[in-house]
Amino acid sequence: MFVYEKKLQYPVNIKQTNPKLAKIIITQYGGPDGELGASLRYLSQRFTMPLPELKGTLTDIGTEELGHLEMIGAIVYQLTRGLSEKEIKESGFEDYFVDHTTGIYPQGASGTPFTAAALQVKGDAITDLHENMAAEQGL
Repeated sequence: MFVYEKKLQYPVNIKQTNPKLAKIIITQYGGPDGELGASLRYLSQRFTMPLPELKGTLTDIGTEELGHLEMIGAIVYQLTRGLSEKEIKESGFEDYFVDHTTGIYPQGASGTPFTAAALQVKGDAITDLHENMAAEQGL
């Protein structure tokens, strides 16, 4: 069903760690408008889409969002790999580090874990498409 090429479409090559920036970017991974929610939203909504062309489009978009999830994960990992204890404490990264070390965990910048409650799947094409537009605009 999917073809995975085992490489990022846009390579991520961050040389300098920055845990403060990672704390912000992690919300794009698992926050309320992040890539995990986006991929699940599109891939769930596709089942009730009445038009085959739109069902295929939702599948394509959901799959693309999974690729974004991979890129964001690579960014957060590269911003946090090899941190010293001093860097962890000085950056305010210790709360995240205690629970996840430098693993990539889906959460918002506030530390709130990902929840499917942030996305909507109603089974009505118009309602679902409005939800998608609002989510893509970050509303």
